[in-house]
Amino acid sequence: MKKTVGYTTGVFDMFHIGHLHLLKKAKRHCDYLIVGVSSDELVQSYKDKTPIIPFEHRYEIVNGLDVVDEVVVQSHRDKIKQFHEIQYDLMFVGDDWKGSPLFNEVEAELNKHGAGVVYFEYTKEVSSTKFTGILQDIYDAENKLG
Repeated sequence: MKKTVGYTTGVFDMFHIGHLHLLKKAKRHCDYLIVGVSSDELVQSYKDKTPIIPFEHRYEIVNGLDVVDEVVVQSHRDKIKQFHEIQYDLMFVGDDWKGSPLFNEVEAELNKHGAGVVYFEYTKEVSSTKFTGILQDIYDAENKLG
């Protein structure tokens, strides 16, 4: 019997409960879960900032989770190219991408090959970007007092 291979990707900076919930949900939908962790260089290229937690640490954190079967380096953002490189059955992403031109194209390509996209509810109340902003505000306030 063929195992269902799942794939998701992220920066996973300042690993939080939203990340854990995403990975646990993904694992419930597949037999083998591959997780792409974005390289520092990739994050710098599209977010114009370097993650707080270095790549090697983020990789090790994700790799240490029981629900994750394999971790790969995400060095580009081309979702269709990733599909052809990794050859998974299901891609898991937040529902904030559903209906976007990018994911309409990704879904069409995956469907041609018998694969698909599963959308999970985005955890709005928690995000690494929000945490980073709070830390930056504290840092800025302390430096003004300094």
